[in-house]
Amino acid sequence: MEKEENILGKEKIGKLIRKFSVPCIISLLVNSLYNIVDQIFIGWGVGYLGNGATNIVFPLTMVCLAFALMFGDGTSAYLSLRLGEKKEKEAGKGVGNGIAISIIVAILLCAITLIFLPQLLNLFGCTEALRTYAIAYGYIIGIGLPFMMVGTTLNSIIRADGNPKYAMTSMVLGAVLNIILDPIFIFVFKMGVEGAAIATVISQIVTFAMNIIYIKKFKSVKIGKEEFKLKLNVLQKVSTLGISSFITQISIVLVIAVENNLLGKYGANSKFGSEIPITVFGIVMKISQILNSIIIGIAAGSQPILGYNYGARKNG
Repeated sequence: MEKEENILGKEKIGKLIRKFSVPCIISLLVNSLYNIVDQIFIGWGVGYLGNGATNIVFPLTMVCLAFALMFGDGTSAYLSLRLGEKKEKEAGKGVGNGIAISIIVAILLCAITLIFLPQLLNLFGCTEALRTYAIAYGYIIGIGLPFMMVGTTLNSIIRADGNPKYAMTSMVLGAVLNIILDPIFIFVFKMGVEGAAIATVISQIVTFAMNIIYIKKFKSVKIGKEEFKLKLNVLQKVSTLGISSFITQISIVLVIAVENNLLGKYGANSKFGSEIPITVFGIVMKISQILNSIIIGIAAGSQPILGYNYGARKNG
């Protein structure tokens, strides 16, 4: 642990940025690309209605991602700050509480999604032509939401623990597995959008499992049962530190929901209909994630460095 502290506090900034940001950028880029590849396979195997349906469900995953990043980025910031202050015990409580609240909220959001999926899809602009595909895809994706949420939360924390390569590996492995499984379930088993959803959930479970295994391997803190006991003051601090990540993702959800509804309403009066504009908009949003991945990767990779040095009062 002391060695890692020395690196964060004394190593050259350029070297630290390369060590932490580059793996983060790579993992986010691969994640963005597999979303695009996912759309290609669905387009070939199902058609544009399948693409449109997945784009209607996409805001649901973004809502869960918003909470996952709030707890993950908030916990990683809390961890870095406390390590800089040499308060390892408090840092461990932050990690345990961040993971625990992520699990609780993930299960709650999963239940809400599975119970109210049709109503949620209407909220996000689902049309009658897309409904059958969206419901079939959405229920399976809903089952996988806890794995996605907790896996994402842990990914941020693992990076702050000083192991960005492990965080990158778990995300890249899941993304590559999804690319392999997509054509198998869609074309070989002929399962359509359900097959794409199953491939996605399996990939999320793999990333989740790898990150769960890491809990016993934390280098900077020790995590036991005591650290998982929820403390209101710790949860408040973690959530406050991660609220900016939450607002960023939720704003994207609002944009997608409004645009889908507008495109559905006014697209119906055009020669293209409602579904083609919704499908195109969803694909464009996923392509735009490539640029966002680079920007977010640099910021997320820099966070442990900034947090540690701020906590250590090394502001010069």
